[in-house]
Amino acid sequence: MADHPAEAVRAYLEGLQQRIVAAVEQIESAAGGTTAFVTDPWQKAAGEPLQGDGITRILEGGAVFERAGCGFSHVRGPRLPPSATEHRPQLAGAPFEAMGVSLVFHPRNPYVPTVHMNVRMIAAGHLGEEPVCWFGGGMDLTPIYGFEEDAAHFHRTCRDALAPFGDDKYPRFKQWCDEYFYLKHRREARGVGGVFFDDFAELGPDRSRAMMQAVGDAFLNAYLPIVARRQSVAWGPRERNFQLYRRGRYVEFNLVWDRGTHFGLQSGGRTESILLSMPPLAAWRYDYAPDAGSPEAALTDRFLTPRAWV
Repeated sequence: MADHPAEAVRAYLEGLQQRIVAAVEQIESAAGGTTAFVTDPWQKAAGEPLQGDGITRILEGGAVFERAGCGFSHVRGPRLPPSATEHRPQLAGAPFEAMGVSLVFHPRNPYVPTVHMNVRMIAAGHLGEEPVCWFGGGMDLTPIYGFEEDAAHFHRTCRDALAPFGDDKYPRFKQWCDEYFYLKHRREARGVGGVFFDDFAELGPDRSRAMMQAVGDAFLNAYLPIVARRQSVAWGPRERNFQLYRRGRYVEFNLVWDRGTHFGLQSGGRTESILLSMPPLAAWRYDYAPDAGSPEAALTDRFLTPRAWV
């Protein structure tokens, strides 16, 4: 990892986590919230499958965010788990090092969308070989009640962050996101998408790393204006019930399809930190379908079909 000192990547990721947490705490303070993020540093004990450490930052019961988790981790393991070698079979069984920041925010108001963001680096190589280093990440927006201007803003910010790295990046990563955040067993998109990339090293070490950081740096600009626009919209039991129902879909995706969750669990990661993406409450209703023409039906009819937002 001569071209990518772990210390430099780690310093960026820790700084990103702190910036995001500080921004959310400021939003909570302005809204009259009294709950600050809990800081939970952790370290893997000797003898565990993984070695390393991290910092889990989580806020629960806030005025704006019912649950907001933002975790940093830096781990090393003796062999890559299967979820990481699907596209790199030559590295099966190789020792690895992985670090990243991952977050999921579940707002209290059903009109504020759920959001996910993740940026990460993985390096791996068999003994005596030069390690292979690659990057991944992205962000996606999951509304309960959709608004076209919110989706357009989110996608526009993603597009602009990727523009310096080639005109092809946003269209490619937008399609990748649409295909990845898809509940195959439901035949349904998770939300309105965003961008997603994985196993990325094609720009060379420095530019690939810079692209990963550009995505991380764009998150607050992509999401916070939407929060400000929607957090004071009035809502009641109807919206809350639909929110809990849609959160059930979020749980299904994270547990059944998400490669990040699988990577963490398969590699012996810290379970509490891996599952910080889960909402505090969710619900399942048997064979439920919203009334035709209702605001709830509009989510599926108008927003959960991939489309060009910008």
